Amino acid sequence: MDPKVARCLLIAKVLVADGIMTENERVFLDKAMSGMGLDAAEKRKVFDLEGWDQAEAALADLSEDDKREIISGLVDAASVDGRLSPLEALTVKAITAALGLD
Repeated sequence: MDPKVARCLLIAKVLVADGIMTENERVFLDKAMSGMGLDAAEKRKVFDLEGWDQAEAALADLSEDDKREIISGLVDAASVDGRLSPLEALTVKAITAALGLD
């Protein structure tokens, strides 16, 4: 899996954790995907959550600094709608652990 797609899938995973993706969250995800240069097919995969269960593994070999940057972006994503839901926070925590950061 392309690391850029994996990063966007993690963002999507956080944004849908509470069962709702607000318009602000959708815009955030779209900007993230465009910023990483995803093409239309890759964006569709992210919106369809295709492969989201493999995203952490696809990023396992990144440096600790890169992983921390990803987690920081996930926190930004989770709070883009003005609140951090408990489910979004738990998802960020689970991804942090899955990436080997505690």
